[in-house]
Amino acid sequence: MYIIEMRNITKEFPGIIANDDITLQLKKNEIHALLGENGAGKSTLMSVLFGLYKQEKGSIYKDEKEVSITGPGDANRLGIGMVHQHFKLVHNFTVLENIVLGVETTKGGVLQMKEAREKVLALSKKYGFDIDIDKEVRHISVGMQQRVEILKMLYRDNEILIFDEPTAVLTPQEIDALMKTMKDMAAEGKSILFITHKLDEIKHVADRCSVLRKGKMIGTVDVSETSKETMSEMMVGRKVSLSLDKQDAKVGNTILKVRGLCQKGNTGKVGKDKLKNISFDVKEGEILCIAGIEGNGQTDLVYALAGLESFDSGEIIMDGQDITRAKIRKRTELGISHIPEDRHKHGLVLDYSLAYNTILQTYYTKDFQSKGFLKRKSILDYAKKMIERFDIRSGQGAETVTRSMSGGNQQKIILAREIDRDPKLLIAVQPTRGLDVGAIEYIHKQLLAQRDSGKAVLLVSLELEEVMNVSDRILVMYEGEIVADVNPKNVTFQELGLYMSGAKRDEVKAE
Repeated sequence: MYIIEMRNITKEFPGIIANDDITLQLKKNEIHALLGENGAGKSTLMSVLFGLYKQEKGSIYKDEKEVSITGPGDANRLGIGMVHQHFKLVHNFTVLENIVLGVETTKGGVLQMKEAREKVLALSKKYGFDIDIDKEVRHISVGMQQRVEILKMLYRDNEILIFDEPTAVLTPQEIDALMKTMKDMAAEGKSILFITHKLDEIKHVADRCSVLRKGKMIGTVDVSETSKETMSEMMVGRKVSLSLDKQDAKVGNTILKVRGLCQKGNTGKVGKDKLKNISFDVKEGEILCIAGIEGNGQTDLVYALAGLESFDSGEIIMDGQDITRAKIRKRTELGISHIPEDRHKHGLVLDYSLAYNTILQTYYTKDFQSKGFLKRKSILDYAKKMIERFDIRSGQGAETVTRSMSGGNQQKIILAREIDRDPKLLIAVQPTRGLDVGAIEYIHKQLLAQRDSGKAVLLVSLELEEVMNVSDRILVMYEGEIVADVNPKNVTFQELGLYMSGAKRDEVKAE
């Protein structure tokens, strides 16, 4: 017997069939993974189940009875809850207020929070969440925000839980804690649908896995009997290399010199400086990786290098020129490319077309404008070349509104734009965050190609596997300072994890 069945679901958007006659079956008490490339239709299918979209064809059954889900309210009444990839929280509300929002208890028009508080504290204790329920959401970490989303579902007594890319913004330690929580919830009667790109997580936590490709159901497999290689091939339709084959680096001249970079914190706390005397070089023909748990100064360092934020002292030399106080355009013209951490905030204008997003840093050049007017045909022709060269998939080609595209294809727009400018230094921050195994393989090959053509690459990553596989040299940041400089050939995952957590900060290695 299935607790949820989605039978022959079809959902269409302009120019694309997102879900094409898909049937998905969820058993009681199981963790069921939904695997697929970016744009395969996973989030769309779960949004249909949660009532955010209405399917054109097909039907949904709960406990073998057909149900109508016209909105999230219907889904909640049926015991279906969802943790979205981009959290749906009110940032100036407290944790407790966010959890009860929409199902508040009132008496004479006055909020009654005593019982809610007791229930939330009991749930938090039961699952080991250790969260201050009176703190405003804007003051808690991303990992804690996810726990708030999970508590929202548990507070509503949801029995079917949907997790959409739940580990995309978590540290390795938070991922381990989430996996344990999911297993605990399944053991006590919850049924979980789990959207992910990460094959290791599927092997670790899921009972069965359904694979989508280009909107179609490819098949459902028993995870314990299926290899990662088989699942990745089902997902992308070809064999995918899960390890990177690379030659030793041929290191050349120094391209970037950073000396004594300091930035005071704005929290008013003593000793909480964002950057503490950061110094390092990046050379031609190498991939230097900055590793560390999120929030240890990596973002501030990249903002300083890219010109997005000022800093208090230190200097930055790019290819022999002092760019310490240079404007962003000057840095761009000197050969710095930047794949930003937040593609929506700093990488794209979501309501612009794909074509216009490919020229955000070059629109003023003679290739794309004449006498102050944009050359539309030239821009479209250029975008079409980028689409072909970087395999960017979209419903309406170069004129597709970027907001409507999958995360992986949005990332490919940024990659295309930054690499095609032929940079001397490519700064890539979390370039594969939230991407599927096929897109990750593609982006890693592009970074390697930059290195092998003599470019300098500065990679910033939280993913230990990416750090170890892609980089030629690793710097570890902890609390705003560099605590290790190591060679990936001479360090273990465990050792790197200890540096990242600050446990080995006094044993700085120099290779």
